[in-house]
Amino acid sequence: MSDWIDVVSADALADGEHVVVDVDGTDVAVFKLDGGFFAIEDVCSHDGAEIASGELEGDEIVCPRHGARFCVKTGAVRTAPAYEDIHSFPVRIVDGRVQVREDRWD
Repeated sequence: MSDWIDVVSADALADGEHVVVDVDGTDVAVFKLDGGFFAIEDVCSHDGAEIASGELEGDEIVCPRHGARFCVKTGAVRTAPAYEDIHSFPVRIVDGRVQVREDRWD
């Protein structure tokens, strides 16, 4: 099991904001949405480009290259041209700090 990675203070992000961090060699976009924190891999499953710079519309991130949409809360693909989900990561708050953990190899 990998360790939890300290990302940012829980009060540093406003709703709709995000930060991209390295978690065990993987770029992870951590979003604050509706008062909660969610983390997805910062990659579009359609073409491998980063996705965090795309427009956030509700709980969806829109890929800036080709317009594929993904749920920020779950990583689920919502529209083509992507057909595969993005990995979502466990998130927790400890002592006012947002933490993320790589769980794919547990």
